Amino acid sequence: MTLIGMLHRRKDPSKVKKAYAYAAIAKLEKISFFYFTYGSVNLEQKKINGWIYENHEWIRKEMDFPDVVINSISPRNEKQRKIHIKLKEICEFTSFPVGNKMRVYKKIKKAKQFSNSIIPSRRVRKGEDVLKYFETQQTNVIKPLSGNHGKKVLFIKNLNDQMYNITDGNQSYDFLKDDLIIYLDHLLSEKKYMLQPYIECKTKNGLTYDLRLHVQKNGKGEWVITLIYPRISGSKRLVSNISSGGYRGELDPFLMEEFGEDYVTIKKIVEQFALSFPKHFDSLYKYDFDELGIDVGIDSQQKLWIFEVNWRPGAKHREFEVAKQLIPYAKYLANNKKNKPLSAG
Repeated sequence: MTLIGMLHRRKDPSKVKKAYAYAAIAKLEKISFFYFTYGSVNLEQKKINGWIYENHEWIRKEMDFPDVVINSISPRNEKQRKIHIKLKEICEFTSFPVGNKMRVYKKIKKAKQFSNSIIPSRRVRKGEDVLKYFETQQTNVIKPLSGNHGKKVLFIKNLNDQMYNITDGNQSYDFLKDDLIIYLDHLLSEKKYMLQPYIECKTKNGLTYDLRLHVQKNGKGEWVITLIYPRISGSKRLVSNISSGGYRGELDPFLMEEFGEDYVTIKKIVEQFALSFPKHFDSLYKYDFDELGIDVGIDSQQKLWIFEVNWRPGAKHREFEVAKQLIPYAKYLANNKKNKPLSAG
């Protein structure tokens, strides 16, 4: 029987909603499932002091190394990295990183197939790097290379030759040119940032929104749509991320309201993209992804833009929907591993 282990940071699985969802779906699929942390792994004996869910409660049980690890977290220290590497040598992992925003941008651009849908992006290292791009674009966006849930995404607007405005969340500031350069130099010295032209994506009521496309691989290793939903800013904020104050809507009513009679066409375009893009994106890496959270926007000309690609999209309030695809996919990985011919080295 296939044995799947979920690797997480919390010591108590009862406090991890995903753990129960995975355990329940695994039982329905007749797959053995257990929960564990880095601290419960014994490398010498190749045993894990994990948790299994039986009779409505989590109980400790010594387990063998699993066929597949649902790696929900990344190692934080050298000891955890050592365990991570050893597990990876023996077990199949479900998740792999996509890299930072610039790496994703460069990969998509180089492959060309979806290059028309990506926002032109460039790394910026000092304030003057940012200001020179206002010659052709009145408003630009700088954002951290590594994901920050919409935080520290700055919108910079050129008001005139010597005055600029920065919007940071709900805060807005005006800067003289020289002062802005000093401000940006300080900001860019603390963290790595990229710059993009601002793509306006707003509702009829003037609220910023994007669409989250949550896609996964199923038990056949094929991409399927788990959920598509709009994320709408809760105010006049220019960031729609839920963790930054936005809220989640329902796709069909939202598209009907915003696009009227074009809603069916828009929905079809979005759904086709949600299935075709992940297949292409998979081909750009040496490893296969299990799920992606793709954030897209649709501008006033009904053109679809890729805002971001995430490799561990949140699953709050839809843990069972995710588990229904993830557990069969983990079994698919295990079966493929068993069927792979042994190669030298």
